[in-house]
Amino acid sequence: MPSDLEKAIESLIIVFYRYSGKEGNSNTLSRRELKQLMEVELASFLKSQKDPATVDKILKDLDANGDGEVNFEEFVSLVVGLSIACEQMYQLRMKK
Repeated sequence: MPSDLEKAIESLIIVFYRYSGKEGNSNTLSRRELKQLMEVELASFLKSQKDPATVDKILKDLDANGDGEVNFEEFVSLVVGLSIACEQMYQLRMKK
């Protein structure tokens, strides 16, 4: 039976490929695919952002190789960054 962490890793892979390849390369997320992923899978995060250009800014920050798309490695960077921010919020709540 897979551990919680193994399930979490599998979930990241499944979510990425659920949205990638709907247009173009099946191994990357286009801007539209990234936006759809974030609107569905990260809805609370996206709603908390005041800037309507959030997805474009995230794509620009993630797109390390400059191809205008996000590959799995670049996508994991987003997940890591959000995980760190969430953990910091968790630590602040624990101190109260």
